[in-house]
Amino acid sequence: QVQLVESGGGLVQAGGSLGLSCAASGSIFRFNVMSWYRQGPGKERELVATITNGGSTNYADSVKGRFTISRNNVKNTVYLQMNSLKPEDTALYYCNAELLPGREYWGQGTQVTVSS
Repeated sequence: QVQLVESGGGLVQAGGSLGLSCAASGSIFRFNVMSWYRQGPGKERELVATITNGGSTNYADSVKGRFTISRNNVKNTVYLQMNSLKPEDTALYYCNAELLPGREYWGQGTQVTVSS
């Protein structure tokens, strides 16, 4: 059973930075894609950033230029560095790992709150 554990959330003022981590049980190299999603108050869950096994990245338009996703295959961890945070970035952030299309795993989420 795959376990994903997120950490690093918290309260930050607008314009500040936070770094999230997602530690996986076992090697992350087996996952085709690892992603960060978020769900804000009263909103649907949305894709924030993805990183493939080969290191290719993709970002939601709302976070381009501010967020950076990265992975460390030795530490079996995926990161999300968030800079220039805005109140609208407030959400529960989830880590997702796709083993195969349709076979994916989720973490429990970590709360990010950005005050204005």
